[in-house]
Amino acid sequence: MEFNSKNLERTSRLVYYAISLILCVFLILLSNQFIGDLDTASARPKAESFLNERAVASLTARQSSLEAAVQALRDKNALLERTMLTAQQNYTDEKQSFENWVKTRKTLGSPNKDREVVSRATRLDDFYKVQQAWRGQMATQQAAVEANERQQAQVQQQRDQENALANEKYAVALKRYDLGVFLIRLLFVGPVLGLGIFFFIRYRRHKFWPLYLGFTLFSLYAFFFGLVPYLPSYGGYVRSAVGVALSVGLGYYAIKTIRAYLDRKQQELKASSQERAQNVQLEVAEKALENHYCPSCGKDFILKKWEFPLPANAKEANQLVTDFCRHCGLELFSNCHSCGGKNFSHMPFCATCGAKLSAALPQRASEVAT
Repeated sequence: MEFNSKNLERTSRLVYYAISLILCVFLILLSNQFIGDLDTASARPKAESFLNERAVASLTARQSSLEAAVQALRDKNALLERTMLTAQQNYTDEKQSFENWVKTRKTLGSPNKDREVVSRATRLDDFYKVQQAWRGQMATQQAAVEANERQQAQVQQQRDQENALANEKYAVALKRYDLGVFLIRLLFVGPVLGLGIFFFIRYRRHKFWPLYLGFTLFSLYAFFFGLVPYLPSYGGYVRSAVGVALSVGLGYYAIKTIRAYLDRKQQELKASSQERAQNVQLEVAEKALENHYCPSCGKDFILKKWEFPLPANAKEANQLVTDFCRHCGLELFSNCHSCGGKNFSHMPFCATCGAKLSAALPQRASEVAT
């Protein structure tokens, strides 16, 4: 009695699924450790390793030298600028003094001052020449700074070219590394996925189906989380091709399975009701009785009141259920040979007296009894 209770059946299913999930989790943990060790078999390339170290070192030294030269020229320019400002200020002061002196001379009108005018003019011209000389030196220094800056730009351009070349080599090596990682994972995940699909197709009704289901779930995890993220893209072609292949393969299998099931059901319905009754499994019969559908064609066997008007003296419960399926003709309810009580024909024992319904299910009755 306890074996046939619904609580035990539900508990058993929960236990079975728990076994599957626990096995799946531990297989995932084990595979992560194994794949992690596989990934360490080859080192991931680094961008720095593809640089031309000698060329980059030479360019770096030259750039440092140019920066030091530019900085020295700029410091010298700053000193020259301060000196030139001093010379300019001296020239301005001397010019102001000369202009004031000329105004005084014009006022006094002393002709003996002509020599002093020439002297002062000569001195003012000397200050102007000094100022122009400093300006020339500053222009020369600024030209040198600009020349060094142009050389710096050329050196930086060469360094950028070296970096671009190293990045190209790094990209090629990285693609090769990713492809290697993918192939290593494929060697591990491919057989696991194939075995998981085989277990699901072949052993999903096996008595140890929870173990096979756990391995199948693990294989799906290994594929979608351990392999798919490492598919080399190459512009998305590989991933799209894999998606198309999986869609076609799974779609073909699903369509083929559904069509085979429908054809099998059609062939079963062509057989006699006695032959179909012998092929009804006990589990299917229990679900059919619980959900009131025919175990052969799957159609509902309970009639609605408007489908079958009740006579005034008939019991409603009996008249709303037919003895035979109105869709495929399978016998659904029959009288017990011992007590005459009405029973679902595909159950092993009479619900009234407990006698075996051996006439319809001799084999299933013996299986349940054992």
